[in-house]
Amino acid sequence: MALHGKLLQQVVLLLLIAGVLVLAASQPNNPSCNRTCGSVNIPYPFGIGKGCYLDPSFLIICDHSFQPPKPFLGVDFNIDVLNISLDDGELRVSNLVFRRCEYWPVYDNQPSLRRISALLNLSKFSISLEKNSIFAVGCNFFAYISSLQGQDYTFMSGCISFCGNGSGLVNGACSGLGCCHSAIPKGATNYNFNIQSIYTNGSRKTSGKSCGIGFIGETQAYTFSTLDFENLMNRKTVPLVLNWAIGNKTCKDARKNMRSYLCSATYSNCFESSNGLGYICKCSPGYQGNPYLPDGHDDSCQDIDECKDSPNPCNATATCTNTNGSYKCTTRGKLSQSMSIIIALGVSLISLLILVVGSSWVYSVRQRKKQIKLKQKFFQQNGGLILRQQLLSHKESVEPTKIFSAEELEKATNNYDKSRVLGHGGFGTVYKGVLSDDKVVAIKKSNVVDENQIEQFINEVLVLTKTNHKNVVKLIGCCLETEVPLLVYEFITNGTLYDHIHDKNLSSSLSWEKRMKIASKTAGALAYIHFETSMSIIHRDVKTTNILLDDKHTAKVSDFGASRLVPLDHTQLTTVVLGTLGYLDPEYFHTSQLTEKSDVYSFGVVMAELLTGEKAVSMFRPESERNLAMYFETAMKEDRLLQIIDDRILNEGNFEEIMEVANIAKNCLKVRGEDRPSMKQVTNELEGLRLSEKHSLKKVDPDTQQTKHLPNAPTHSLGIDVDIGSSSTNTTVADDSMRNQVVKPTDNDAR
Repeated sequence: MALHGKLLQQVVLLLLIAGVLVLAASQPNNPSCNRTCGSVNIPYPFGIGKGCYLDPSFLIICDHSFQPPKPFLGVDFNIDVLNISLDDGELRVSNLVFRRCEYWPVYDNQPSLRRISALLNLSKFSISLEKNSIFAVGCNFFAYISSLQGQDYTFMSGCISFCGNGSGLVNGACSGLGCCHSAIPKGATNYNFNIQSIYTNGSRKTSGKSCGIGFIGETQAYTFSTLDFENLMNRKTVPLVLNWAIGNKTCKDARKNMRSYLCSATYSNCFESSNGLGYICKCSPGYQGNPYLPDGHDDSCQDIDECKDSPNPCNATATCTNTNGSYKCTTRGKLSQSMSIIIALGVSLISLLILVVGSSWVYSVRQRKKQIKLKQKFFQQNGGLILRQQLLSHKESVEPTKIFSAEELEKATNNYDKSRVLGHGGFGTVYKGVLSDDKVVAIKKSNVVDENQIEQFINEVLVLTKTNHKNVVKLIGCCLETEVPLLVYEFITNGTLYDHIHDKNLSSSLSWEKRMKIASKTAGALAYIHFETSMSIIHRDVKTTNILLDDKHTAKVSDFGASRLVPLDHTQLTTVVLGTLGYLDPEYFHTSQLTEKSDVYSFGVVMAELLTGEKAVSMFRPESERNLAMYFETAMKEDRLLQIIDDRILNEGNFEEIMEVANIAKNCLKVRGEDRPSMKQVTNELEGLRLSEKHSLKKVDPDTQQTKHLPNAPTHSLGIDVDIGSSSTNTTVADDSMRNQVVKPTDNDAR
């Protein structure tokens, strides 16, 4: 028994000795730890070798096969480290550049999209949103990141780089011509990075080759050069800035366990991570060093001797004395130190009192004058005087457009509170507002303003003021006292057509009769702005997210932020290509010639959505079917339309009506604009289908997979109402100058 007890004591002693040795080996101040690799410093919590780092995610591998040696992040040996910053909690690494080269033969079909993908998964590190961007370099290349949850995108963000004949490229400019970049959504840690070529094949095109690169990298580290087109294959990596933090707890929770809390040193402070969970440590003001090391370590937070700085922080008549975390200046003279302090304090207090009172009064007066002048400047800059005169001279307006003050709209939106946001678009943000008379409105605040387009903005406001159509969202007024004009519209309660088609809970109530009504009334609204206003208006962004529905499923065309006015003596305009992928007119995309037939094509895509219940672009369909317009046309040619029609329509729709509407959509989607019908023709055809009783009802057999051949219906196109509305997941093709004239039509009388 005694022998057994003695043996147990020896075992316990050996375990204690082993524990002490392990603890000593894992301390951050272990003198055996190498803190440099080549020219890069490796401060704790990062480290090289066992016991020199906080946990495996902070392990650095120093590869001596390079000269000088290179450090690599231990979680992935392919990620080489360029710099580690303790003050900012940042890690600068090298990121790969992805290339895409496309070969194209002669085709006569619609645009095809190619994609390569790479997965970046950094569970312990997050990409710095402030210091990195998504880049695309090349001709007609689309670089973007996306994240999937189930079968839906949780986010998608990126940009498209265009170039025509190669002229107009500017060194250092990366805003869409030859080079583009865009911000990274907040919270992006695990995602797919994609680069794809966007090209179309015209009626005849010779074979060729196009190459481009895409990458995520430090925004300030890349400068575009026209030589990049000749040297695309030479660039291998770019710098990337990552954020890092300790653990996954807040400072408050981390302090509960002082054994693992790293900001425990006397002059080390804890700060929450700016880009996710965890915390970082920083030395207190007046101290410098490594805030993650405990007191007593030579490299922990140490006092800064400001008196050794050059120049000396004190003036020539004072003596500088260093103190913990600061310093003090002692004036040389015959007066005692206490008397000098009393006199200086008295003079300072009196002077301070006079200065505070006087400065406050002067500041308040100046601020009021400054605000008044600034509002007057914006009012004149935004064409307020001209607009006021024009409104007074246009007595025929059904209801005068009101010019709101900035204070009225700030009060209506609770100072543009985030809770009032209805949606975001490519040109601005829409807020819900409540006016002083309790009227609920939608207030659109543009992102930017182009001073050269003020006259165009005024013309559009005047046209929409005189517009009176039941299926166009009504413009109530505007505000010109802010940097960018604000537009006030009627508030539509029931969301967008996109939601009602693609939300399973809402689509069940969207009957064939309602779909026909929405299509017909939307077509009527588009025909109205094309042909019946004093100047023809081309919407340029017709899509289901821009068609709003009220409680009775009445369609309202909205969001005229991309619209253009066409003078009476013109049939087309040459503009920068602008629109939404999946809805964009291919002829307009190639020629930049905008006509009212561009709206007809987009309307055809909307009609295809109503018929099929499918999205305009979907990455979940096979590659040949991702573009709904191409998918729809192919099904029509191959006589298998019923296979792609929404089951709800098959169960209740009339066979001949379905074929008539499908032919209308098909004709709207003609590649050549001159082959498409006008919106007037589309409206007449759709209204005729709704009201006509000349065809006997013949239900579709849902079990049949083949359509019965009927005589072709007359040439039709489809029209759909478009509205201001909620946010869209579609990707904007190109940026146009924001003219601040996000034109909104007034409520007009439809049939």
